[in-house]
Amino acid sequence: MSFKARAKVLDADDVSRVLRRIAHEILERNKGAVDLALIGVRTRGVFLARRIAANIAEIEGSHVLVGELDVSFYRDDVATRRANNVGVTNIDFDVNDMTVIMVDDVLYTGRTTRAAMDALMDFGRPQVIQLAVVVDRGHRELPVRADYVGKNLPTSGNEKVKVSLEEVDGVDMVEIGEEA
Repeated sequence: MSFKARAKVLDADDVSRVLRRIAHEILERNKGAVDLALIGVRTRGVFLARRIAANIAEIEGSHVLVGELDVSFYRDDVATRRANNVGVTNIDFDVNDMTVIMVDDVLYTGRTTRAAMDALMDFGRPQVIQLAVVVDRGHRELPVRADYVGKNLPTSGNEKVKVSLEEVDGVDMVEIGEEA
């Protein structure tokens, strides 16, 4: 299926500002970057986590660990999904007693976040897990709430939100529309 955009919600400058603001909020809430790690949920969450980490490094002057997490086999609908999009998980640091910020592009039902937490626990026991998303569109099916949100975007159930990133799509923007 293809996506038919109805409106652009965020442009490239907006996405950049959102990620910088989220970096500031993470540093403020956690009183700096000590024992902090960002783990991006594949695919777009990985690139977002890297950008937030770069912002934190610029603001704070300290390096933040970044990992990438594929949740394909942790999803509650794994039996009904195609397996051709399985990606790599790369967490080459100890998450025990760390403050882990999971980063994803869109928070919708909460099911991907639940799968990400299950997957992360296979790597250890973080002190705290927080969630950062570019867009929170509502419609939760599970009790999940983001700690850092770029844009709250109430949607109807038949609307779709598309986050495009330079690294994957050649452009940074967020659009709302329908499946065509």
